[in-house]
Amino acid sequence: MSGNSHTDATQEAQHANGGGPPGPDAGEAAGARSEEAEARAPADDVVSEAADAEKERLRADLEASRRRVDELARAYQAVNKDREEFKQRLTRERERMMDVERGNVAVSLLEAIDDLDRALSMSGPDSSSLAQGVRMIRDSLLAKAQGMGIERVTVVGQTYDPNVAEATDMEITTSPDEDQKVVAEFRAAYRLKDRVIRPARVKVAKYVAPAQA
Repeated sequence: MSGNSHTDATQEAQHANGGGPPGPDAGEAAGARSEEAEARAPADDVVSEAADAEKERLRADLEASRRRVDELARAYQAVNKDREEFKQRLTRERERMMDVERGNVAVSLLEAIDDLDRALSMSGPDSSSLAQGVRMIRDSLLAKAQGMGIERVTVVGQTYDPNVAEATDMEITTSPDEDQKVVAEFRAAYRLKDRVIRPARVKVAKYVAPAQA
């Protein structure tokens, strides 16, 4: 009876201690876990390095994409600038050609006006209906020319400018102040905007010092 009690007590003590002393299997399990942890550490380092490399690659790709976007944006701006400059050149050229055509038409009108002016000057102070009709036609043609932007250039009393007038006659003057001044106009000068479409025909004074006695 007492031997059974000792056995039961021993079993209870072993149960209280977690089923008894650790066996050889427990040691082997601990060693396996330690080896597994040691093997996992290098693997984690490899994964971390791969992740860093991937980040660097993505960062480089992003920077290259940004540079490409900047290049495309600059190219687009350059194309737009070239297009605007081309449109401006085309507009200027079209306006210039239109001015040339208007100038050609205006010159024809001015020649007709000159013919009418000569007819009126030859008729003198004629108040007949014919003379009045000629004046009305002349004034109408002049109004049409002015409506096209044609302006008469004043040259009499001004210093002779070969870009505006043709010197067809000369007058000697003893006044130095009158030298190279336009003293008479045989044909009026006209301009369209900043371009002379028909130069004047004028008489220019030339200074000659009086002879000494």
